Amino acid sequence: MRERVASVRDRVWTGIERAFAADHTPHEIAASFAFGVFVVAMPTAGTAIALFALIAYFVERASKLALVATLVVFNPPVKWAVYGASFWLGSYLLGPVPGATVADVSLDSGVDIVLRQLLGNAILAVALAVLGYAVVLQIAHVYRRRTFSTPELVPADD
Repeated sequence: MRERVASVRDRVWTGIERAFAADHTPHEIAASFAFGVFVVAMPTAGTAIALFALIAYFVERASKLALVATLVVFNPPVKWAVYGASFWLGSYLLGPVPGATVADVSLDSGVDIVLRQLLGNAILAVALAVLGYAVVLQIAHVYRRRTFSTPELVPADD
């Protein structure tokens, strides 16, 4: 089990290093990750992969690895937790739907439930995207400082 965890950790770290070593500025990497977080946190019904493929193809400055990393971070159990928190937040802001529980939430539910779900999702997606941007930007800067220990060698952030 320990070797398996170490193997996964090594693959994740290698992917992170490749993302930071690519020809993208820390801002581009963080912005790509934040955009990915926003899209994946919304109820997109699995269309995020297709959207990311289009963005990677048409937007040269987008970091493909940062976009894909959001799919790893927001795996199905995490997405369901986000959806539950979204419904709770929407219900807190708009008031509860009589007789509805978190277990009743789906896009096939009534308008009142879907409205609360989408409002909560939008707020959480923006908050998670901002948080993700800040964290990835700091990690990218730290990685670049470590990799390029002499200030003259640090690539410009543009």
